[in-house]
Amino acid sequence: MTETPAQRLLLVHAHPDDESIGQGATMAKYAAEGRGVTLVTCTAGEMGEILVPELQHLAADQEDGLGEHRRGEIADALKELGVTDHRWLGGFQHYRDSGMKWHEDGHAVAADEVHDNAFWHADLTEAADHLVAIIREVRPQVLVTYDQFGGYGHPDHIQAHRVAMYAAQLAAVPSYRGDLGEPWDIAKIYWGAMSESRMREGLRLLRESGDTTSFEGMDPDGPLPPFITADENLACAVDAQDFVEHKMAAMRAYPTQIQTDGPFFALSNNVGSTAWGIEFYRIAKGRLGELGPDGLETDLFAGLPA
Repeated sequence: MTETPAQRLLLVHAHPDDESIGQGATMAKYAAEGRGVTLVTCTAGEMGEILVPELQHLAADQEDGLGEHRRGEIADALKELGVTDHRWLGGFQHYRDSGMKWHEDGHAVAADEVHDNAFWHADLTEAADHLVAIIREVRPQVLVTYDQFGGYGHPDHIQAHRVAMYAAQLAAVPSYRGDLGEPWDIAKIYWGAMSESRMREGLRLLRESGDTTSFEGMDPDGPLPPFITADENLACAVDAQDFVEHKMAAMRAYPTQIQTDGPFFALSNNVGSTAWGIEFYRIAKGRLGELGPDGLETDLFAGLPA
Protein backbone atom coordinates (compact mmCIF):
# COMPACT_ATOMS: atom_id res chain seq x y z
CA MET A 1 0.00 0.00 0.00
CA THR A 2 1.32 3.45 -0.94
CA GLU A 3 1.85 5.71 2.06
CA THR A 4 -0.26 8.86 2.06
CA PRO A 5 1.91 11.99 1.82
CA ALA A 6 1.87 14.13 4.96
CA GLN A 7 1.16 17.30 2.97
CA ARG A 8 -1.48 17.26 0.26
CA LEU A 9 -2.44 19.87 -2.34
CA LEU A 10 -5.70 19.85 -4.33
CA LEU A 11 -6.11 21.99 -7.44
CA VAL A 12 -9.44 22.61 -9.19
CA HIS A 13 -9.27 23.76 -12.82
CA ALA A 14 -11.79 24.21 -15.61
CA HIS A 15 -10.05 22.72 -18.67
CA PRO A 16 -6.96 20.75 -19.65
CA ASP A 17 -3.97 23.17 -19.95
CA ASP A 18 -5.22 25.58 -17.24
CA GLU A 19 -3.25 23.70 -14.59
CA SER A 20 0.03 23.82 -16.50
CA ILE A 21 -0.24 27.51 -17.35
CA GLY A 22 -1.33 28.50 -13.86
CA GLN A 23 0.53 26.29 -11.40
CA GLY A 24 2.61 23.85 -13.45
CA ALA A 25 5.90 24.73 -11.77
CA THR A 26 4.44 24.49 -8.26
CA MET A 27 2.86 21.13 -9.09
CA ALA A 28 6.14 19.76 -10.45
CA LYS A 29 8.11 21.03 -7.45
CA TYR A 30 5.71 19.58 -4.88
CA ALA A 31 5.41 16.27 -6.71
CA ALA A 32 9.21 15.97 -6.81
CA GLU A 33 9.36 16.71 -3.09
CA GLY A 34 6.97 13.86 -2.36
CA ARG A 35 4.01 16.01 -1.43
CA GLY A 36 0.58 14.88 -2.55
CA VAL A 37 -0.70 16.70 -5.65
CA THR A 38 -4.24 16.01 -6.85
CA LEU A 39 -5.71 17.76 -9.87
CA VAL A 40 -9.44 17.95 -10.55
CA THR A 41 -10.42 19.06 -14.07
CA CYS A 42 -14.05 20.09 -14.50
CA THR A 43 -14.46 19.71 -18.28
CA ALA A 44 -12.55 18.17 -21.19
CA GLY A 45 -12.26 21.51 -22.99
CA GLU A 46 -14.45 20.46 -25.91
CA MET A 47 -15.04 24.06 -27.08
CA GLY A 48 -11.42 25.17 -27.16
CA GLU A 49 -9.89 26.82 -30.19
CA ILE A 50 -7.85 24.35 -32.25
CA LEU A 51 -4.45 25.73 -33.27
CA VAL A 52 -3.34 22.70 -35.30
CA PRO A 53 -4.79 22.92 -38.84
CA GLU A 54 -4.77 19.17 -39.48
CA LEU A 55 -6.91 18.64 -36.35
CA GLN A 56 -9.64 21.12 -37.25
CA HIS A 57 -11.95 18.19 -37.90
CA LEU A 58 -12.12 17.66 -34.12
CA ALA A 59 -13.94 20.98 -33.64
CA ALA A 60 -17.30 21.04 -31.87
CA ASP A 61 -19.11 21.99 -35.09
CA GLN A 62 -17.52 19.08 -36.98
CA GLU A 63 -16.62 15.72 -35.37
CA ASP A 64 -16.73 17.13 -31.83
CA GLY A 65 -13.73 15.03 -30.82
CA LEU A 66 -11.54 17.65 -29.17
CA GLY A 67 -12.41 16.55 -25.62
CA GLU A 68 -11.07 13.05 -26.20
CA HIS A 69 -7.94 14.50 -27.81
CA ARG A 70 -7.34 16.84 -24.90
CA ARG A 71 -7.66 13.89 -22.53
CA GLY A 72 -4.48 12.58 -24.14
CA GLU A 73 -2.84 16.00 -23.98
CA ILE A 74 -3.45 16.41 -20.24
CA ALA A 75 -2.13 12.90 -19.59
CA ASP A 76 1.08 13.82 -21.40
CA ALA A 77 1.31 17.15 -19.55
CA LEU A 78 0.90 15.57 -16.12
CA LYS A 79 3.65 13.07 -16.91
CA GLU A 80 5.94 16.04 -17.51
CA LEU A 81 4.91 17.49 -14.14
CA GLY A 82 5.24 14.19 -12.29
CA VAL A 83 1.61 14.33 -11.15
CA THR A 84 -0.13 10.95 -10.94
CA ASP A 85 -3.45 11.76 -9.24
CA HIS A 86 -5.85 13.31 -11.76
CA ARG A 87 -9.65 13.30 -11.53
CA TRP A 88 -12.42 14.52 -13.83
CA LEU A 89 -15.23 16.19 -11.89
CA GLY A 90 -18.08 13.67 -11.93
CA GLY A 91 -16.14 11.54 -14.43
CA PHE A 92 -14.76 12.22 -17.90
CA GLN A 93 -17.09 14.53 -19.89
CA HIS A 94 -19.73 14.55 -17.16
CA TYR A 95 -19.68 18.31 -17.67
CA ARG A 96 -19.03 19.90 -21.04
CA ASP A 97 -16.87 22.90 -21.79
CA SER A 98 -19.26 25.88 -21.91
CA GLY A 99 -17.38 27.88 -24.52
CA MET A 100 -17.09 31.67 -24.38
CA LYS A 101 -16.97 34.87 -26.38
CA TRP A 102 -15.13 38.12 -25.86
CA HIS A 103 -16.89 41.11 -24.34
CA GLU A 104 -16.20 44.53 -25.83
CA ASP A 105 -14.40 45.41 -22.58
CA GLY A 106 -11.80 42.71 -23.27
CA HIS A 107 -12.83 39.93 -20.89
CA ALA A 108 -14.56 36.63 -21.55
CA VAL A 109 -18.29 36.05 -21.10
CA ALA A 110 -20.66 33.18 -21.76
CA ALA A 111 -21.29 32.36 -25.42
CA ASP A 112 -24.62 33.15 -27.07
CA GLU A 113 -25.41 29.44 -27.28
CA VAL A 114 -24.43 27.08 -24.46
CA HIS A 115 -24.76 23.30 -24.54
CA ASP A 116 -27.40 21.80 -22.23
CA ASN A 117 -24.72 19.85 -20.38
CA ALA A 118 -22.34 22.80 -20.14
CA PHE A 119 -20.51 23.25 -16.85
CA TRP A 120 -21.86 26.81 -16.72
CA HIS A 121 -25.35 25.30 -16.37
CA ALA A 122 -24.37 22.73 -13.75
CA ASP A 123 -26.35 22.57 -10.54
CA LEU A 124 -24.00 24.03 -7.95
CA THR A 125 -24.78 21.56 -5.18
CA GLU A 126 -24.58 18.54 -7.47
CA ALA A 127 -21.22 19.65 -8.86
CA ALA A 128 -19.94 20.51 -5.39
CA ASP A 129 -20.92 17.07 -4.09
CA HIS A 130 -18.66 15.44 -6.67
CA LEU A 131 -15.82 17.52 -5.27
CA VAL A 132 -16.83 16.97 -1.64
CA ALA A 133 -16.26 13.24 -2.14
CA ILE A 134 -12.77 13.91 -3.50
CA ILE A 135 -11.91 16.35 -0.71
CA ARG A 136 -12.96 13.86 1.94
CA GLU A 137 -10.96 11.11 0.26
CA VAL A 138 -7.77 13.07 -0.38
CA ARG A 139 -8.01 15.26 2.76
CA PRO A 140 -5.88 18.11 1.41
CA GLN A 141 -4.54 20.81 3.70
CA VAL A 142 -4.35 23.26 0.77
CA LEU A 143 -6.76 24.00 -2.09
CA VAL A 144 -5.91 26.12 -5.15
CA THR A 145 -8.46 27.43 -7.63
CA TYR A 146 -9.41 30.65 -9.46
CA ASP A 147 -10.65 33.94 -8.05
CA GLN A 148 -14.32 34.91 -8.27
CA PHE A 149 -13.86 36.28 -11.82
CA GLY A 150 -12.07 33.17 -13.02
CA GLY A 151 -9.04 35.26 -13.90
CA TYR A 152 -10.44 36.68 -17.13
CA GLY A 153 -14.16 35.97 -17.01
CA HIS A 154 -14.43 32.56 -18.65
CA PRO A 155 -17.72 31.06 -17.41
CA ASP A 156 -16.11 27.68 -16.67
CA HIS A 157 -13.39 29.33 -14.59
CA ILE A 158 -16.00 31.23 -12.63
CA GLN A 159 -18.01 28.05 -12.12
CA ALA A 160 -14.89 26.14 -11.02
CA HIS A 161 -14.29 28.84 -8.41
CA ARG A 162 -17.85 28.58 -7.16
CA VAL A 163 -17.82 24.79 -7.02
CA ALA A 164 -14.43 24.65 -5.28
CA MET A 165 -15.32 27.24 -2.64
CA TYR A 166 -18.74 25.73 -1.93
CA ALA A 167 -17.42 22.17 -1.83
CA ALA A 168 -14.71 23.20 0.62
CA GLN A 169 -17.40 24.54 2.95
CA LEU A 170 -19.69 21.53 2.60
CA ALA A 171 -16.86 19.02 3.05
CA ALA A 172 -16.17 20.42 6.54
CA VAL A 173 -19.76 20.09 7.80
CA PRO A 174 -20.01 16.99 10.05
CA SER A 175 -23.72 16.51 9.37
CA TYR A 176 -23.52 16.94 5.59
CA ARG A 177 -23.74 13.90 3.31
CA GLY A 178 -22.06 11.30 5.46
CA ASP A 179 -22.20 8.96 2.49
CA LEU A 180 -19.51 11.10 0.83
CA GLY A 181 -16.95 10.39 3.55
CA GLU A 182 -15.74 11.73 6.86
CA PRO A 183 -15.78 15.54 7.16
CA TRP A 184 -12.59 17.41 6.29
CA ASP A 185 -11.81 21.08 6.79
CA ILE A 186 -9.23 22.44 4.32
CA ALA A 187 -6.84 24.62 6.31
CA LYS A 188 -5.77 27.01 3.55
CA ILE A 189 -7.36 28.06 0.26
CA TYR A 190 -5.53 30.09 -2.37
CA TRP A 191 -6.51 31.71 -5.63
CA GLY A 192 -3.94 31.63 -8.42
CA ALA A 193 -2.58 35.05 -9.36
CA MET A 194 -0.13 36.89 -11.59
CA SER A 195 2.05 39.62 -10.08
CA GLU A 196 1.48 43.09 -11.52
CA SER A 197 5.09 44.18 -11.05
CA ARG A 198 6.45 40.98 -12.62
CA MET A 199 4.04 41.28 -15.56
CA ARG A 200 4.98 44.90 -16.18
CA GLU A 201 8.66 44.00 -16.04
CA GLY A 202 8.14 41.14 -18.48
CA LEU A 203 6.11 43.28 -20.89
CA ARG A 204 8.76 45.98 -20.78
CA LEU A 205 11.48 43.49 -21.69
CA LEU A 206 9.33 42.07 -24.50
CA ARG A 207 8.70 45.51 -25.99
CA GLU A 208 12.37 46.48 -25.66
CA SER A 209 13.29 43.31 -27.56
CA GLY A 210 11.07 44.44 -30.43
CA ASP A 211 8.22 42.05 -29.70
CA THR A 212 5.02 44.05 -30.16
CA THR A 213 2.63 41.13 -30.77
CA SER A 214 2.95 38.98 -27.63
CA PHE A 215 0.23 40.01 -25.16
CA GLU A 216 -0.95 42.42 -27.85
CA GLY A 217 -2.57 45.57 -26.54
CA MET A 218 -0.99 45.30 -23.09
CA ASP A 219 1.11 48.34 -22.21
CA PRO A 220 3.80 47.84 -19.54
CA ASP A 221 2.92 51.28 -18.17
CA GLY A 222 -0.82 51.23 -18.82
CA PRO A 223 -3.94 49.47 -17.52
CA LEU A 224 -3.67 45.70 -17.28
CA PRO A 225 -6.40 43.05 -17.63
CA PRO A 226 -8.20 41.64 -14.57
CA PHE A 227 -6.14 38.45 -14.37
CA ILE A 228 -3.19 40.57 -13.20
CA THR A 229 -3.09 41.03 -9.42
CA ALA A 230 -1.77 44.09 -7.58
CA ASP A 231 1.27 43.04 -5.57
CA GLU A 232 -0.26 44.19 -2.28
CA ASN A 233 -2.93 41.50 -2.70
CA LEU A 234 -0.44 38.66 -3.11
CA ALA A 235 0.17 36.28 -0.21
CA CYS A 236 2.54 33.61 -1.51
CA ALA A 237 5.23 33.25 -4.16
CA VAL A 238 6.41 29.70 -4.79
CA ASP A 239 9.87 29.76 -6.32
CA ALA A 240 9.93 26.69 -8.56
CA GLN A 241 12.45 27.95 -11.10
CA ASP A 242 14.24 24.62 -10.96
CA PHE A 243 11.07 23.11 -12.44
CA VAL A 244 10.25 25.71 -15.08
CA GLU A 245 11.33 23.35 -17.88
CA HIS A 246 8.84 20.80 -16.59
CA LYS A 247 6.16 23.48 -16.81
CA MET A 248 7.16 24.51 -20.32
CA ALA A 249 7.24 20.84 -21.40
CA ALA A 250 3.75 20.40 -19.97
CA MET A 251 2.55 23.43 -21.92
CA ARG A 252 4.10 22.01 -25.09
CA ALA A 253 1.96 18.91 -24.53
CA TYR A 254 -1.04 21.04 -25.57
CA PRO A 255 -0.34 21.83 -29.24
CA THR A 256 -4.05 22.27 -29.94
CA GLN A 257 -4.24 25.08 -27.39
CA ILE A 258 -0.80 26.67 -26.90
CA GLN A 259 1.57 27.87 -29.62
CA THR A 260 5.25 27.33 -28.89
CA ASP A 261 5.99 30.69 -30.55
CA GLY A 262 3.16 32.35 -28.64
CA PRO A 263 3.24 34.87 -25.77
CA PHE A 264 3.85 32.38 -22.94
CA PHE A 265 7.03 31.13 -24.52
CA ALA A 266 8.07 34.60 -25.69
CA LEU A 267 7.88 35.85 -22.12
CA SER A 268 9.91 32.90 -20.90
CA ASN A 269 12.54 33.42 -23.58
CA ASN A 270 12.95 37.12 -22.77
CA VAL A 271 12.60 37.11 -18.99
CA GLY A 272 13.99 33.69 -18.18
CA SER A 273 12.91 31.21 -15.55
CA THR A 274 11.43 33.87 -13.25
CA ALA A 275 8.64 34.52 -15.78
CA TRP A 276 6.91 31.18 -15.24
CA GLY A 277 9.03 29.55 -12.53
CA ILE A 278 7.80 31.79 -9.72
CA GLU A 279 4.06 31.37 -9.24
CA PHE A 280 1.91 33.70 -7.17
CA TYR A 281 -1.17 33.22 -5.01
CA ARG A 282 -3.78 35.16 -3.07
CA ILE A 283 -4.96 33.65 0.19
CA ALA A 284 -8.72 33.15 0.52
CA LYS A 285 -8.85 31.11 3.72
CA GLY A 286 -6.43 30.34 6.54
CA ARG A 287 -3.58 32.11 8.26
CA LEU A 288 -0.33 33.14 6.67
CA GLY A 289 2.72 31.22 7.73
CA GLU A 290 6.33 32.36 7.80
CA LEU A 291 7.05 35.15 5.33
CA GLY A 292 10.07 35.51 3.10
CA PRO A 293 12.21 38.64 2.67
CA ASP A 294 9.70 40.14 0.22
CA GLY A 295 6.86 39.81 2.71
CA LEU A 296 5.25 36.80 1.02
CA GLU A 297 5.01 33.16 1.98
CA THR A 298 7.34 30.95 -0.02
CA ASP A 299 5.34 27.76 0.50
CA LEU A 300 1.60 27.08 0.26
CA PHE A 301 1.95 24.84 3.33
CA ALA A 302 3.63 27.57 5.41
CA GLY A 303 2.38 27.46 8.98
CA LEU A 304 0.96 23.95 8.64
CA PRO A 305 2.41 20.76 10.19
CA ALA A 306 5.11 19.13 8.09
